[in-house]
Amino acid sequence: MGKDLSEMTLEELWMLFPITLVEHKDNWADDYKQMEKLLEKLLSAFSVYRISHIGSTAIDGIMAKDIIDVLVEFPKDKDIKEAAEVLANNGFVIMSSEDRRVSLNRGYTNDGFADKVYHIHLRYAGDNDELYFRDYLNEYHWIAEQYEKLKLAFAEKYRNNRDAYTDAKSLFINMCTTEAKQVYGDKY
Repeated sequence: MGKDLSEMTLEELWMLFPITLVEHKDNWADDYKQMEKLLEKLLSAFSVYRISHIGSTAIDGIMAKDIIDVLVEFPKDKDIKEAAEVLANNGFVIMSSEDRRVSLNRGYTNDGFADKVYHIHLRYAGDNDELYFRDYLNEYHWIAEQYEKLKLAFAEKYRNNRDAYTDAKSLFINMCTTEAKQVYGDKY
C-alpha cells in the first residue's frame, strides 16, 4: 500500500497529479452546476454572496486541466474559516488557509485524480479578479486562444511542477485582468 496523500512531499504529489490539459468538455458547465448546488446546501448558514465558475474550464473552447474551479464569495462579516470547516467535514480537503482566503479541493485520491475534481476558493466579496479574466477571455476569443497556446507550452515545460506552471502564466493573466477591469469597470 502506498503513502497517504497527507504523507507525500510536494514533489511526490506533483508526480501523482501532473499538469495535463484536455480538450474543452461540454460537461464542465454541468459539473460546475452540480457543485454549485452542493455548496449552496452546505453553506446555507453563511449567506453566501455569490458562487461562480472560474478558471479555464469556464472559458469557452480552450483546453484546460480537467478540474472545475469554483469561487465562493462571502459577506465581509462572515467567517470563511468556519465555512471551510463545514466543507472539510463534508469531504473537502483544506489545501491552504490565510486570513482572507481558503482553498479546498475534492477529487484527489491516493491513486490519482477521481472522475470529477474540484478546487474551491473561499473569498470575501470583491476578491474576484478571476471573474474579470473569465469574462474577458470569453468575449475576446482570440486572446483566449493565445492563453491556450501559452498554457500548452507551460504544461509541457512544468508538467510536474504546479507552482512553476501557475507562476509562468501570471504575467499574462495579470495583464488581461487589468485590461478587463478597464473594459468592464466595476461589473463585480
